[in-house]
Amino acid sequence: MTAWLLVAAALVTTVVLTLRHPDALVTLLPSPDMHELHVDFDTFRFSAVALAQGGDIYATPAKLPNLNPPLLSVLLLPFAGLDALTGYRIFAALMLLTTLVSLLAVARELRLRPVVQVGAALAVLASSPLHGTLVLGQIYPLLLAAMVAGWIAERRGRPVPAAVLYGVAVALKPSLAPVLLLPAVQLRWSALRAGIASAAVATLVGVLAAGPSSAFAWLHLALDQVAPEVPDNASLPGLVARFGLPSTLGTALGAAVLVGTLAWCGYHRDRVDPAGTAPWAVLAAGLLLAPIAWHNYLMLLWPGVLVLVALGRGSAAAAALAVAVVPVSWAAEWPPESVGPAVSAVAGSLYCAILLGYWFLLLSSARGSSSSPRGDEPFSGRSDGRQPVEVGPSDGRVPG
Repeated sequence: MTAWLLVAAALVTTVVLTLRHPDALVTLLPSPDMHELHVDFDTFRFSAVALAQGGDIYATPAKLPNLNPPLLSVLLLPFAGLDALTGYRIFAALMLLTTLVSLLAVARELRLRPVVQVGAALAVLASSPLHGTLVLGQIYPLLLAAMVAGWIAERRGRPVPAAVLYGVAVALKPSLAPVLLLPAVQLRWSALRAGIASAAVATLVGVLAAGPSSAFAWLHLALDQVAPEVPDNASLPGLVARFGLPSTLGTALGAAVLVGTLAWCGYHRDRVDPAGTAPWAVLAAGLLLAPIAWHNYLMLLWPGVLVLVALGRGSAAAAALAVAVVPVSWAAEWPPESVGPAVSAVAGSLYCAILLGYWFLLLSSARGSSSSPRGDEPFSGRSDGRQPVEVGPSDGRVPG
């Protein structure tokens, strides 16, 4: 009942905020403004152009600095020959398609019923993280696709290819690196080595393409970042910064969450399925630790939410998808000059609370069950495959 009340509250809040703030993110998608709205893609494209011309990918006319490793510029080279607006529109369409295909792949792997698939797709299409990702021209769908491909490989008893795919995602976004530690605490050494090697090789490809100096330039930019206080930074360092506390306190809290999550997974390694919700729980813990975890990162955890449906926790999954629909205009309703700094800071931490909720849901569902329809034994903890538990057809999947 509590979950469905949360769904109702999220939907009512979304309708009210949309009426009060008609300039919602989704309405900004057709805008030709590359400098202010589609600013992240503009940054990425400038770096790709610099790479194509043999220049410095981190010294461009872009409004914002490029905080991503050189590998991203290599992947976006095809957009260097397009004008900015055309490139953005093609990229946004591809990212929308990538998101939907990735989540459909998860749903089909879990054998979720068509009505569940349609409901999840509608929730995703209405979500604020997706709207923000598309408006900015961000790369989260690429990360989602790599993570989903790795997770599916893990489900099919191929832990080494799974780790390789996770490593590619980490090479694109190093803040996802904690996901490579799950094999370590489960004593799956082949997968651990494969993940680390994959991340290193993919990173090296980008560095060699952009020049060795690009690695040092990126490290300087990345290490120079501080946790911004803005409401859509969902990390724990961002949370404490909103309350005027040192961000190092948030980093310590985030580290405790991550270490605790990994320790718990290691302690229960014989019952924690690496193709269940565990990798998504570790991913959520890593995002809580990161200095910057925009609320758009929530989309990376949606596959884990779909696993909840297959585990018979459909109401919890519905609530998790519903709260992500609440638009970023939520923070505008709580200006500090009207409600006071403390109330504004609490209200402005909505997305941190949502991320914490995702982490708790995913971790609490990681032990003693599996979403796989194959087999009848719990995960054995071996590095060469899994023995998952059968989940009954009442969990939202098509029986078979």
